[in-house]
Amino acid sequence: MYSQGLIGADGRSTETPEFLEAFQRRIDAEEKIEPNDPMPEGYRRTLVRQIGQHAHSEIVGMLPEGNWISRAPSLKRKAALLAKVQDEGGHGLYLYSAAETLGVSREEMTEELHSGKAKYSSIFNYPTLSWADIGVIGWLVDGAAIMNQIPLCRCSFGPYARAMIRVCKEESFHQRQGYEIVMTLARGTPEQKEMAQDALNRWWWPSLMMFGPHDADSQHSDQSMKWKIKRFTNDQLRQQFIDATVPQAEYLGLTVPDPDLAWNPEKNAGKGGYDHGPIDWDEFWRVVKGHGPMARDRIRDRRRAWDKGAWVREAARAHAAKRAARARPIAAE
Repeated sequence: MYSQGLIGADGRSTETPEFLEAFQRRIDAEEKIEPNDPMPEGYRRTLVRQIGQHAHSEIVGMLPEGNWISRAPSLKRKAALLAKVQDEGGHGLYLYSAAETLGVSREEMTEELHSGKAKYSSIFNYPTLSWADIGVIGWLVDGAAIMNQIPLCRCSFGPYARAMIRVCKEESFHQRQGYEIVMTLARGTPEQKEMAQDALNRWWWPSLMMFGPHDADSQHSDQSMKWKIKRFTNDQLRQQFIDATVPQAEYLGLTVPDPDLAWNPEKNAGKGGYDHGPIDWDEFWRVVKGHGPMARDRIRDRRRAWDKGAWVREAARAHAAKRAARARPIAAE
């Protein structure tokens, strides 16, 4: 998941202490919570917000890559990118379906996205300026997403956890696909390697921002971790991502654009890890609040797609109603 899904979540609950204690005992025992189980209203609200924003991120994330399908440099690249974009649409479907089990409709979630009330990952409000961006998005953005998503396979809410198992398998393929694109460019002509370095320069810091604010500034992480919606803090996941990704960049012969990046053997309880420079949180919040370079374009394009697809939804409903009407006489027999 993109941890920004927790921004604006509301974990407040008005249930009795006895109810909350009994619910927490189930969580602590690693029981899965199912849609019809009793749950605190704050737990339900937090899940609706997080799963909905996760779904929005998958759907909006189709836009910057979909724009490059026709411009990919070969038929093989076109087919692979088309398959990836299709996967992301499927991820959105799984997640919207999981959210619907909590009593919220897909139409309601879509309206919140189109109105700007619901957030999605701010990473998708940056432009894709070259083919190398598509590779770096797969390598860094999907790589960061995997760091977030693997722990969600153990989320306490059953439908979300089960949906994430398939999502993680496909995201792993997307990350490898992106890394292979960047590797091909890095081993190509000097101009191609320069293109890969330029893309890394522009996407590195937004990728680190994907994990959300520092733990001290993340208002809802403690409650989400207590309910085992989240398993790791924002900073823990960010550190794991940096430690895994920097050696990959070194293998490619690319330079991570952080002059303060340095190996610290004392980090991670003596196992070692990378120290990194300061993140521009002013930019983070500016983009989260809808002022990213492509924010208006993304929402405009999503609204247009929703409106143009109205006839498909109407046809699907009519077909479902027709099948149901045909099935009724058979059931009566």
